[in-house]
Amino acid sequence: MHGSRPHTNNKKPDNKKSGKWAARQNRDPFVRQSQRQGLRARSVFKLEQIDQKYRLIKPSSKIVDLGSAPGSWSQYAASKVVGNDQIVGVDLLPMKEIKGVRFIHGDFCDPGSHRQIFDCFEEGRIDLVLSDMAPNITGIRITDQANAAQLQDAILAFCLKALTARGNLLTKLFEGESVGFVRKRFIEHFDRVQMVKPVASRAESREVYLLARGFKLNSSRPD
Repeated sequence: MHGSRPHTNNKKPDNKKSGKWAARQNRDPFVRQSQRQGLRARSVFKLEQIDQKYRLIKPSSKIVDLGSAPGSWSQYAASKVVGNDQIVGVDLLPMKEIKGVRFIHGDFCDPGSHRQIFDCFEEGRIDLVLSDMAPNITGIRITDQANAAQLQDAILAFCLKALTARGNLLTKLFEGESVGFVRKRFIEHFDRVQMVKPVASRAESREVYLLARGFKLNSSRPD
């Protein structure tokens, strides 16, 4: 499957130096708070708010962070677990070291990356899969919707191989025609699937998060 996944990007937009972008950043309380606390990105507060409400991360949780760079979600997860071998980050882009997090530089769809991930969890399956990834936006609606659905299919395929019984997933979506289709796909394999939008998500943003809980270990799997 390597190479078939649409290029993803959970980094800042190309216009980061524009006056409009800079003004928005300066007004954003979560940007200022992340800078004061020495955190890698404001997105950490999205995960924190969802975790505080739904108690996703436990001290013993084994976690994989897909598309982990620059590392804010892995950074938060590492602050919640006990032990140094429970979190793995995966990204096509490099990520600076985080204490307690093992990083795999590669495509999470690549079978080679799968082997590396599973080798990190020799004692069993994963409790929680996180993904703050998004496909690059082309501006062509039908293409963007198809790429978004393809990315979520790849994430679901990984979950089917990796999650333990009753395991959970948190993944980013964007409101649009593909959301209903994606949600139906996940409902087949999880007891509870819902859309959540944390306060830290900008009000004007179309992003939402699909929270899938209670993985059905005996649900159908790819060969």
